[in-house]
Amino acid sequence: MKNRRVAWLLYALLGVLYLLHNDIWYWNDASLMFGLPMGLVYHLFYCIAVSGVLGLLVVYAWPPWNPRSTPAAPGRTEGDRR
Repeated sequence: MKNRRVAWLLYALLGVLYLLHNDIWYWNDASLMFGLPMGLVYHLFYCIAVSGVLGLLVVYAWPPWNPRSTPAAPGRTEGDRR
């Protein structure tokens, strides 16, 4: 991980977004925004927010190991694809 504090902040934000996914406050709202029901608009912006947080998690909280740096199995070379 590049920065533990940022990673934990992003994990906490992901937990908050998980709790906000169930939008019980828009279930009975018949108002329209952009010609769409309010619940649908909420989930549209929710999906954009979650995509941004997951993208930031990939950048800042991805594990530091690289699978290509592991040694090859005995009797095989790096490029052997048997």
